[in-house]
Amino acid sequence: MAIDRETVLHVARLARLDLTEGEADRLTLELGAILEAVSKVAELDLADVPPTSHPLDLVNVWADDEPRPSLTLDEALSNAPAREGDLFRVPPSHGPEVSA
Repeated sequence: MAIDRETVLHVARLARLDLTEGEADRLTLELGAILEAVSKVAELDLADVPPTSHPLDLVNVWADDEPRPSLTLDEALSNAPAREGDLFRVPPSHGPEVSA
């Protein structure tokens, strides 16, 4: 599957990316190469291959959770630029409202 420059520019507009001419040309070539590699994988007969999320078995390498001494409240807040009682003081958010 090939991708043309117009498709790259269309996707860039949808993503609100302002690409230079050079970036658009480079991305057209790079995305074309990626799509070509994916199409080669799509040609394989994988009917007898079970679906997996990883090629190797995953093993949890974390140690067991064991309670141990930790920082005191004063130690934890000692490098905070601002503190309000037992909490970090942070500037108010000016971004969009997020509702739960």
